[in-house]
Amino acid sequence: MIVRAALCSVAGFVLLATSVPATAQDFDPAALDLPALVECRADVPTYNSLALWLTGESDAAGKLGWRKVDSGNPFLSQYELEKPLAAFGMATKTLVFTSSGPMAVLDGTAATDLAKKIGVEPMISNPQKFLGEKVVSENTETSEGVTLATRISLNVSTVETHPGKVLAGCSYTMEIK
Repeated sequence: MIVRAALCSVAGFVLLATSVPATAQDFDPAALDLPALVECRADVPTYNSLALWLTGESDAAGKLGWRKVDSGNPFLSQYELEKPLAAFGMATKTLVFTSSGPMAVLDGTAATDLAKKIGVEPMISNPQKFLGEKVVSENTETSEGVTLATRISLNVSTVETHPGKVLAGCSYTMEIK
């Protein structure tokens, strides 16, 4: 419930902040390219459309063949996928959403190895925790006295609630300055 509320508020803020607003009506489930969203090959409006649709559409996850499951982490909304997701050269049937984007939950790799493979620089790297990021794009636009900063970053991390797993995915953020 907390994560859904956070996703709704983030999606609402992003919608409000976008110069070309995305809406839930803009999202076409048949056109979803989940690997592109996870691997940061999509743009912010595409992610916004999915986030708004996912939080606002009745049984949206079910329509995608996803089943919501408890992540054990109040900051992650977790789904089991009907079909495997191929991302970063690996396959998984588990996807989580942070407040800013989707992440594949991967087995069979070390966070340091995956980060090196995809060019993600570690910010924290020790036996208990890995957290790394690579900025894919940053853009600042000013219109009518409002400055909007858009940032897309590729992230690799480990979390206590998912022992032995690596979370890898994209963060789509916008900030009004």
